[in-house]
Amino acid sequence: MSKVVVMDHPLIQHKIGIIRRTETSSKEFREMIGEIAMLMCYEATRDLKLEDVEIETPITKMTAKELAGKKLAVVPILRAGLGMVEGMLAMIPAAKVGHIGLYRDPETLVPVEYYCKLPADSSERDIFVVDPMLATGGSAEAAITMLKQKGVKNIRFMCIIAAPEGVKKLQEVHPDVDIYIGALDDHLNDHGYIVPGLGDAGDRIFGTK
Repeated sequence: MSKVVVMDHPLIQHKIGIIRRTETSSKEFREMIGEIAMLMCYEATRDLKLEDVEIETPITKMTAKELAGKKLAVVPILRAGLGMVEGMLAMIPAAKVGHIGLYRDPETLVPVEYYCKLPADSSERDIFVVDPMLATGGSAEAAITMLKQKGVKNIRFMCIIAAPEGVKKLQEVHPDVDIYIGALDDHLNDHGYIVPGLGDAGDRIFGTK
């Protein structure tokens, strides 16, 4: 079964408290989403493998550490996932960025792909799929399924706020994908919104409400 990591870092918790507030402006919300993603990225990359490399300091030669093996990529689920990309790249600037766009079919309620552009060598990369909210889990599940169909093998999912229902669904469908969560909330309401949550992350990032 996949690993589920709920962040307990005080700075992450403090900043999530700010973005939950109704009075937080779009500008501040956007900035905070980026900062939270950066802090979460720091925690979620804790188990990346290192290798020894010979370097020369101004004083002498030495053996230092550098990231080993696979390269990284960040794949936001459009559109709210875009808010997390800058923070991730602040920590791993060499990462490539892909994009997955999904919309929910109003008849079937099934997520449908409308856009997918990935780095050419995605199958050789560790991929971080990012979306601020994990509610029902439908979008995340569909995005990860699409990536697997395109040959991606190493996937992690990162969200800022999750509902237990979404975590359960993602674990059932993709038991090989580790999940990193800023805060695990109580439940989904009848409209599929996370409670207590923060409303619609996309609308709050882009000021479209």
